[in-house]
Amino acid sequence: MEKPHKKLDVWKESINLVNLIYQLVRCFPKNEEYGLISQIKRASVSIPGNIAEGAARQTRREYIQFLYIARGSISEVDTFLEIAKNLSYISDESINPIEQKMVNVDKMLTGLIYSLKKSE
Repeated sequence: MEKPHKKLDVWKESINLVNLIYQLVRCFPKNEEYGLISQIKRASVSIPGNIAEGAARQTRREYIQFLYIARGSISEVDTFLEIAKNLSYISDESINPIEQKMVNVDKMLTGLIYSLKKSE
């Protein structure tokens, strides 16, 4: 039995985003392993995690709430990447694909939230 979240394009895209982020943080300094690296990873995996948890909920209202939490996690990742850029751990070039993916996932989440609210 396939779980409902696995059918969602937004979930699949958010998994791809996590993969990109995990690749990116490999170049961070070792002393950030329990700091910024940990925070970025935690926030990034929270995105597909909350999409999946929401899809498994009983009500649309709960589902929507978890999608909003996923959107909040995108903002967290964006903030942590900005900090990493300011600390010269990463360049604009290295985060451009990730920023594009985050925009795409955010748009997809917004569309899904709108669709769910519309059908209430």
